[in-house]
Amino acid sequence: MDLRIFTEPQQGATYDTLLTVAKATEDLGFDAFFRSDHYLRMGSVDGLPGPTDAWITLAGLARETKRIRLGTLMTAGTFRLPGVLAIQVAQVDQMSGGRVELGLGAGWFEEEHKAYGIPFPKEKFARLEEQLEIVTGLWGTGLGKTYDFHGTYYDLTDSPALPKPAQAKIPVLVGGHGATRTPRLAAKYADEFNIPFASIEDTERQFGRVRAAAEEAGRSGDDLIYSNALVVCVGRDDAEVARRAAAIGREADELKLNGLAGSPAEVVDKIGRYAETGASRIYLQILDLDDLDHLELISSQVQSQLS
Repeated sequence: MDLRIFTEPQQGATYDTLLTVAKATEDLGFDAFFRSDHYLRMGSVDGLPGPTDAWITLAGLARETKRIRLGTLMTAGTFRLPGVLAIQVAQVDQMSGGRVELGLGAGWFEEEHKAYGIPFPKEKFARLEEQLEIVTGLWGTGLGKTYDFHGTYYDLTDSPALPKPAQAKIPVLVGGHGATRTPRLAAKYADEFNIPFASIEDTERQFGRVRAAAEEAGRSGDDLIYSNALVVCVGRDDAEVARRAAAIGREADELKLNGLAGSPAEVVDKIGRYAETGASRIYLQILDLDDLDHLELISSQVQSQLS
């Protein structure tokens, strides 16, 4: 089971804070550092000092880290034109020496679009399909050849399809809870399917849909990596769990029900139940980015039991 650290910087974090967490992620043996792609805080937090851009952040971290994978859960398709996104991600991949992964989603948070003047189209899912086709098509075009795409929402003519990533293929993540279109998109474009904040039962059901869609598309269901994103709150005892839950505005019992919370033994047991659904990777949503002791505890007493 790969454990990856997943952050939500829109809730309030500077680049320096993210750099500290990313370096701890690397030093403590976790597989990857991922971040959300949002420009507006959610809930009752103040979000200070303000948002940071996902791909600018990852470009900086690409030069400051050496081993960990870097990526997004998920880049919002509404934020960037697909041709520009392909350039940005390929450049960050080069800067990292080939350690980037792209999670790409349709975009959903209308308020942040209004706050920063970003168009919020009604038909987002069909746009996402064209975006996935364009981004992967640009990267997959041979050197010296050009790429054309003429769709409903985007039109590319004689693109040189440059620059190329450092990796032969940047892993693409597709995710979500949708029962029909989401599995179909994952089957067509994804190297990894991620389901965020889902129960074990819902995870098993959705993974089954994606496997079936892959088979219908002529792929083996085992071609994809299956992963979860879950909030994490681990403590050596009940008091420490309660303290960490309170620090992120949650209740310990609720976190135990809806995430990975409790003692290291409890969390290892629950991860094992997700593994039984076919998950081989978990993105641990870390909401208190100043609590580096939390990361150390997870590394020493949870990750060590899963290696």
